[in-house]
Amino acid sequence: MPAKLILASNSASRKSLMTGAGLAFDTEAADVDERGIETDLAARHASPPEIAMALARAKAVAVSRRAPDAHVIGSDQVLSLGDRLLHKPATMAEAGDHIRAMSGRAHHLNCGVAIAHRGETVWSDVSIARMTMRPISESFLARYLAMSGEGILGSVGAYHFEGPGIQLFERIEGDYFTILGLPMLALLAGLRQLDLIDA
Repeated sequence: MPAKLILASNSASRKSLMTGAGLAFDTEAADVDERGIETDLAARHASPPEIAMALARAKAVAVSRRAPDAHVIGSDQVLSLGDRLLHKPATMAEAGDHIRAMSGRAHHLNCGVAIAHRGETVWSDVSIARMTMRPISESFLARYLAMSGEGILGSVGAYHFEGPGIQLFERIEGDYFTILGLPMLALLAGLRQLDLIDA
């Protein structure tokens, strides 16, 4: 009997990536205090990749405790701009401020992914993408925000890389799936390692 997989997320993007890879899975949102976990780790000087990993593990474990017979996949993405962590913008004005801060600079998308079973993490990995944004003029920024709409408020960087957000960038270094919030190549390797999918 195939292993039961649960994606600990209601993210449409993550669901689409899993479905596109041919995986059979259920979804269940994890109820974790993301900002509380992040604040605690930041106070202990954890790095952005460590924070992303801790959040992914927390999500996977939280759902795994409710569904102990399943293997639960958790993932989280942390955007670091120098020493600053950026979160999902609450308003379009804040989205504009985020893009102004990233304009002409490189930031990192740190994406943790974990698999939990019976309330314990059994596999985890972190991937990092380096994103270099071109200098953005105020006139283009206004057009970009109008073109993109409030859907970008669900993105940590205020951009959908697979949509109009691609126009913001001059260079990327890293895995496409990491940018979208679920490093599929690493995840598939982990699922094969655990004999949860065919090798």
